Amino acid sequence: MAKTDTILAIDIGADSVKLAEFSYPPGGKFVLEKFAFAEYGGDLKEEELLTALTDKLAAVLDEHHFTAKKVLISISGQSTFVRFVKLPPMGEKEDRVKQVVEYEAKQNVPFPIDEVVWDYQLISTGVENEIEVMFIVVKDTVVEELTNAIEKFGKEISVVDVAPVACYNAARANEVGGNECIMILNIGSKCSSLVFIDSGRFFVRPIPIAGHSITQQISKEFGIPFKDAEELKKKHGFVALGGAYEEPDSEVAATISKIVRNVMTRLHGELNRSINVYRSQEKGNKPVKLYLSGGSSVMAFTPRFFSDKLKIPVEYFNPFQVVSLPDHINREQLAEVAHMFSEVIGLGLRHITSCPIEISLIPERIKKMQEIRRKTPYFYASAASFVLCLALIYFSTGKQEKIDGKKVMLAKSIVESTEKLKDEVNNAGKKKDSLMSELRDAQNIISGRGNWINILNELQAKVPDNMWLISVAPGTGAGAAISAATDAPQEENKDKPMFPIFAKRGKTAAVDSGKVEWIDFEGYFFGATAEIDSFKKRLLTTSVFTEKPAELLTREFQPPKDEKNNFSTFKMSIKLKTSFNK
Repeated sequence: MAKTDTILAIDIGADSVKLAEFSYPPGGKFVLEKFAFAEYGGDLKEEELLTALTDKLAAVLDEHHFTAKKVLISISGQSTFVRFVKLPPMGEKEDRVKQVVEYEAKQNVPFPIDEVVWDYQLISTGVENEIEVMFIVVKDTVVEELTNAIEKFGKEISVVDVAPVACYNAARANEVGGNECIMILNIGSKCSSLVFIDSGRFFVRPIPIAGHSITQQISKEFGIPFKDAEELKKKHGFVALGGAYEEPDSEVAATISKIVRNVMTRLHGELNRSINVYRSQEKGNKPVKLYLSGGSSVMAFTPRFFSDKLKIPVEYFNPFQVVSLPDHINREQLAEVAHMFSEVIGLGLRHITSCPIEISLIPERIKKMQEIRRKTPYFYASAASFVLCLALIYFSTGKQEKIDGKKVMLAKSIVESTEKLKDEVNNAGKKKDSLMSELRDAQNIISGRGNWINILNELQAKVPDNMWLISVAPGTGAGAAISAATDAPQEENKDKPMFPIFAKRGKTAAVDSGKVEWIDFEGYFFGATAEIDSFKKRLLTTSVFTEKPAELLTREFQPPKDEKNNFSTFKMSIKLKTSFNK
C-alpha cells in the first residue's frame, strides 16, 4: 500500500456480530488494531434482528472506539441464495460470457430479478473447456436495511460480501486446500456452511442445522425458556462420546451431551449428503481433511466426533496466520473468539490484495449515493475556486476586460474560419455524392455491356444446324415476343439476319419494366418434331439461362402441315439466371 490506512470489517451473523479494525502499513502484512464480539441475546424473530443489530453496534462502536470510516461487511449465508451452473465453452469472449450469465441468472434466481441484488463469479472446475459460474443472490431490502443501519454511524460501505465466500478467501490466504480437497465447516447459530476447497475450486452448501437446533432441543427437553437453555448449553454442553464411556456425574450434563450428539449426528448426515453431491454432481475429489469454525463448533469433543464419523483429520481453522498482532492486542481474549473470525479476516484481505473470489452485493441505489458523496469534496473545491476567481476578476476588471476582448475577437475569427471550412466541407461532400452517383451509373453500364453478347453466344452455341432464329428480344414471361418482322410472309424473311435483337416489338409486347428477366425468341427449323425438345434441353444447360424446365415456355409451335413439308416454326420464352438493366 502506498500509505497507512484503516478499514473496519463487520461480519453480521444471525445472533452475533464480529468487528475488527485493520491497518495497512506500507510493505507488510495487514495489522489487527482492534476487535470485538457481541451477541444479540435471546431467540430473536426475523423482524427483531435489525433493531438488535443496531443497538449492539451502537454499544460496541462506543465502547471500543472504532475510528475507521470505510466498512466492509459480510452477511450470513442463511440470508443468501447460492447456485452453481455449468456453462458451455465460449472461449475468451467476455461479452458473450456476460450475456449467457445474465440469461442464466434470470432462469435460476428464485425471485423477481428487479427485487434482488446479485453478483457472479466464474469458478475453475479443473476440466478443460468447462466453465462454472456461481450466482449469489440476496433480496435488496435485506442489504439496504443492513447498510442503512451501519451508515447511520457515519460509516461508508465499500463491500458487501457473503460469509462463506469471505471464509474461503481467508482459507486460501492461509494456504488451505492447495493441492487437495479440504472442507471447512462453519457451525453457526441458525445455519451451518460447508465450504469445499479443492485445488483452487470453490463449492458451498448451506445446512440448516446449527447451535440453535441444540438450544431448542434443550429448551424442549427441560421445559425452560430459550435464554436459559442457551446458558445450560454453554455451561454443560459437549458431544457425548459413542460406545461405552463413563457419563458425567451431573444428570443435566449427561442429558445435554446426548442432545448435542443427536444434533451433531444429524449434521454429520447432512455432511455426508453434501460430500456425495459434490463428488457426483460437481465431479470433485474426496475430502481428506475437515476444519471447524463458528461459534457452535467449540463444544468439547466436537473435532473427535467428526473425525470418528468421517475417518479424516479434524482441527480448528486458524485464520490469523496472515495477520500481524501488535502488543496491545489481548491475545487471551482473541483466542476465545478466534474460531469465529475467519469471515472478518477474509473481508480484511479484500482491501489489501486480489482475492480468489470477489463479489459485492451493494445495491445500485447505494452505489449512486456513494458516488455522489465521493464527488462532494470536488464540488466544494470547485465552489471555492469559483469564489476565488470572482474575487480576482473583481480586482482586475479593467485588465481582464481587455484580455477578454482580445479573446472574443480571436474566437470570432476562429468561428468564421471554422464556418468557412464547414461550408467547403459540405460543398465537397455534395460534389462527392454527385460524382459517386455518376460512378455507380457508369459501373452499372460497364458491368452490363457483355450481357447481350453472352446471351447471343449461348444461343448460337445451342442452335442446331437445321435451325435459325429470326427474333431475340427482352420478354416478361407472359408470352413469346412477336416481332413486327414475323408478320410478313415466310419468303420475305429468308434474307434477314439470324439475331435481329433490336427489332421493334410487336403489339403484344409487355410494358417495359426497366429489368430484363426473360428472353423471348422465335425461329424456324427443318426436321422432326423431336428436334425442338432436344433444343430445349440444351437451353437448360447454359450459364445464362434457367435450369428449371418450368421457366422455359413454348408459347407457339407450328409443326409441318404434311410429310413432304417438314418446315416448322416456334416461339419461346426462357428466364435468365440473373436479371440486368436494359
